[in-house]
Amino acid sequence: MSQAPVPPGPSKANDDGIPAPSGAVSLIDTDYVVGQDNIRGRYLVNLDIHGKVFLVSALSALIFVVLALALHNEVEPLFKAVRDWLTQNLAWFFLGSANIFVLLCLGLIVSPLGRVRLGGTLARPDYSYTSWFAMLFAAGMGIGLMFYGVAEPMSHYDSSLAGVAVGENGVRSDWAPLGAAVGDSEEAARLSMATTIFHWGLHPWAIYAIVALALALFAFNKGLPLSFRSIFFPLLGERVWGWPGHVIDILAVFATLFGLVTSLGLGAEQATAGLHSLFGLPADPTTKVLLITVITLIALCSVLAGVDKGVKRLSEINLGLALVLLLFVLIAGPTALLLSGVLDNLGAYLQYLPALSNPIGREDANFSQGWTAFYWAWWISWSPFVGMFIARVSRGRTVREFLIAVLLVPSLVSVLWMSAFGGTALHQALGGLSELQQAALELKMFVMLEQLPISAISSFVAIVLVVLFFITSSDSGSLVIDTITAGGKVNAPMPQRAFWVLLEGALAVALLLGGGLVALQAMAVSTGLPFTLVLLVGCVSIIKGLMSEPR
Repeated sequence: MSQAPVPPGPSKANDDGIPAPSGAVSLIDTDYVVGQDNIRGRYLVNLDIHGKVFLVSALSALIFVVLALALHNEVEPLFKAVRDWLTQNLAWFFLGSANIFVLLCLGLIVSPLGRVRLGGTLARPDYSYTSWFAMLFAAGMGIGLMFYGVAEPMSHYDSSLAGVAVGENGVRSDWAPLGAAVGDSEEAARLSMATTIFHWGLHPWAIYAIVALALALFAFNKGLPLSFRSIFFPLLGERVWGWPGHVIDILAVFATLFGLVTSLGLGAEQATAGLHSLFGLPADPTTKVLLITVITLIALCSVLAGVDKGVKRLSEINLGLALVLLLFVLIAGPTALLLSGVLDNLGAYLQYLPALSNPIGREDANFSQGWTAFYWAWWISWSPFVGMFIARVSRGRTVREFLIAVLLVPSLVSVLWMSAFGGTALHQALGGLSELQQAALELKMFVMLEQLPISAISSFVAIVLVVLFFITSSDSGSLVIDTITAGGKVNAPMPQRAFWVLLEGALAVALLLGGGLVALQAMAVSTGLPFTLVLLVGCVSIIKGLMSEPR
């Protein structure tokens, strides 16, 4: 990722590509020099990598790709068993941890610590609000909103209305969110929107905000490398430059890789379904592999262009197209019902929030485990990628400004998006559109769009959005992984970044062929678990770091 523009003043870039603090900060005194453990030089390609972190991460991922492709029939049941065990036995841990992250964010917003400025007392933002919002939103949830915007409200509606849910292979199970709204279609719709907003609102963005704040604080204010090990300097001291720090960074790489690949797999599933629906292309593994290959190559071009030319421009295009599609659904759908539904859905979310976020004594265990626990593990596995990316583009903001923006703005956009897409789908279902309820998850959005005018155009725009979000996530994620595996260096050689883009594509192919959606979910949960422990400990470092900063 190329260096962000540096505002006028005393700030200048350090050797690792991070602008030096502007104004008063509380620097950490350490003997560590960024890149001191790196392997450099020209071998087959130009390299500047942290030997231990890069080699362990890359070799482990490559071995995983080979095994998943060679033994795809054998690993699918293993993936399912891992996912089920983790979500069934540790749901309380994921739910409780997410609550802690939300409470910490809210506490920092109202506390005097919120006056701390990231980058120093004289630092000013590198990007405008428009560019900033576009980059953090496109990187954070783009593919997920496209995939689940219709699929999730409809899934919760069906289970709430009937008091049951249809699980894998059509097997019916006796759960539904919060005990269901059996036979009450209006309350079932209201409950479905509340649960959907819960999964896409404050909690996931609090997870991202905590990671981004920690990275920005210790890189821009403390003068440490932009690496996850730096967060733990107040607790581990100089030991973070040894194997304790290596393990933290390796866990961050694994979490980023598999959290990102989960979303890329979902995007490939939905884009393939859309192409089949619109153009009749076969929705088979070959099409998905070809789609992933083409998009990975496009992402490679974007990553080589850098953040200002590649990621930034694609993010702004994403935001523009997403707004066009959102406005179309609002206008072509039941407009008055959708607009009034935004406040109604927010009210339902606040009403059910205590019960939905409760980590213990749940009677809707299958819902809290199958949906919420998976979601929180997925968001946590994404947090290294999204958090570092947000940190990179958030220098110059105060902690209060940063948290309010990262927490509330994307959450409100998610509410509006889910209310428009989910509300339109629910209106169609209440009107008797049985095809929508029977469609596969990846097809539900296209079935909903088919009921609106110019459906061919809107469906095509939706496919383009899925592809663009796919590309943005891939190139942003590869830049972040490259920074971690380069020992915190931002301006690492291009061949390293290209390697991670290609490896992400290979992992997505391996998981789709080796177990499909179940495999994707299993790896997201598996890598999210250890990183949750990392984040909980990191919360202590954030408070210690902020308390030492001038305000």
